[in-house]
Amino acid sequence: MNDKDHLDALRKKYGSASGGDIFDPHFRSVAQAQFTGSDRRKWPFAGIPTLLDAPCMPDAATLEDFGGLDIALIGVPMDLGVTNRNGSRFGPRALRTIERVGPYDHVLRCAPLSRARIADIGDVPMQSRYDLALCHADIEAFYKRLVKAGVRPLSVGGDHSISSSILKAVGEHQPVGMIHIDAHCDTAGPYEGAKFQHGGPFRLAVLDGVLDPRRTIQIGIRGGAEYLWEFSYESGMTVIHAEEIGEASLPAIIARARDVVGNGPTYISFDIDSVDPGFAPGTGTPEVGGLQPREVLQLLRGLHGLNIVGGDVVEVAPQYDSTTNTAHIAAQVLHTILCLMVGPEPSAESTAG
Repeated sequence: MNDKDHLDALRKKYGSASGGDIFDPHFRSVAQAQFTGSDRRKWPFAGIPTLLDAPCMPDAATLEDFGGLDIALIGVPMDLGVTNRNGSRFGPRALRTIERVGPYDHVLRCAPLSRARIADIGDVPMQSRYDLALCHADIEAFYKRLVKAGVRPLSVGGDHSISSSILKAVGEHQPVGMIHIDAHCDTAGPYEGAKFQHGGPFRLAVLDGVLDPRRTIQIGIRGGAEYLWEFSYESGMTVIHAEEIGEASLPAIIARARDVVGNGPTYISFDIDSVDPGFAPGTGTPEVGGLQPREVLQLLRGLHGLNIVGGDVVEVAPQYDSTTNTAHIAAQVLHTILCLMVGPEPSAESTAG
């Protein structure tokens, strides 16, 4: 075909087409969920902000079946368990204000909001802004109701201490495996009389019998707190340090993660401080020498097809980042985990990873 023939064919097909006219069957199925009429889409800067622009269903939590949702997006604005800078209580609100994340993941070939019943159901109701232990009791009770209703949770913290109480619900009847991306192993013991703190949720979860350490891999670990993480090694967790991660090593690390968790129920816990503070400064415990956002996304996308029963994104403290980059990266990670929870389309099997 010469250039004129090619141009004539393009003019015939697209010359009078609108932006909403999509011809590829797969892309058209995604577009049909986004456009109203021929070419009108929801304005990203208008309306009530929600996590990943999901439908807002704040009343779902008052219903026994949570409105029949498949996956609930939930904020947990609690940061009483931090050891350094606070502020991650504002993480859920920060992620809700991020626009233009999704609706489609081009690697996983997934538009999750059009493939499952998903909604932002608001924040976990807590009785006290001052009592850390009572906050954890409220978190555990809320998630046990959610899991009992058959709804899988995807949460935004808040500090990382919230994960232990979420796992008490998700792993109540069968210990789960975990893919944990973080600068820190978070397997320290209690400090200064506090059982709950963001440096120790996964020791608690193992000792509570809800997390299987031999099916747990921790990726991106670095910094000066290595001496605190002996429980990870003693319990049988797999630890991958940040300096082991690079473009060439990622496929092997993905394969290792898939082998560690296997086919059983698996939870994904992502701490934004796993990302180098040059990209994501808005966190309470920044550690130089971290992952790049592209490495995080490649790693997560390589987990397609696993049995993901829940996840969280934690430790975004937006006041330390005037650019909003930290919240934007966290929202993109949240969307990627949501795609994994929805699961790949058959055509995506050969393209992800």
